[in-house]
Amino acid sequence: MSKITLMGNEINTNGQIPAAGSKAVDFKLVDSANLEEVSLESFGNARKVLNIFPSLDTPTCAMSVRKFNENAAALANTVVLNISRDLPFAQQRFCGAEGITNAKTLSTFRSTFEKDYNLQIIDGPLAGLASRVVIVLDGDNQVIYSQQVGEIADEPNYEAALNSLK
Repeated sequence: MSKITLMGNEINTNGQIPAAGSKAVDFKLVDSANLEEVSLESFGNARKVLNIFPSLDTPTCAMSVRKFNENAAALANTVVLNISRDLPFAQQRFCGAEGITNAKTLSTFRSTFEKDYNLQIIDGPLAGLASRVVIVLDGDNQVIYSQQVGEIADEPNYEAALNSLK
């Protein structure tokens, strides 16, 4: 179990997120663009920035999608995967309204992704959702950077995540 906070109140996740040097667990998520299932294999040997968060309907989550869309998606051989439990329709609506075109938005609504990556919030008002996590993978799906944000209302360390790709 990992302890994080929500507005200063302690909450827990179901485990420790994947550490640098570990192999990423494969997943099946729903691509909001076409409702098709995708996996790590779907993105080939591209480097992957997994921007994981509770919901696009919160200001911090929306900001992280915008920032990674602007910065990481422009990097060579890199794909940004914005991952939440939001339904694909809400994700698609958000991306259209915000002009998010350089990143993929994936829904966990039919998967065990949060449990498999040990980032599911298990108590408190957000129980069942993903905690705020950034995981960067190399082309072989090895973790080269991971961060679980200690206070869920805070933004991730964009600079550290992006520097791991240099």
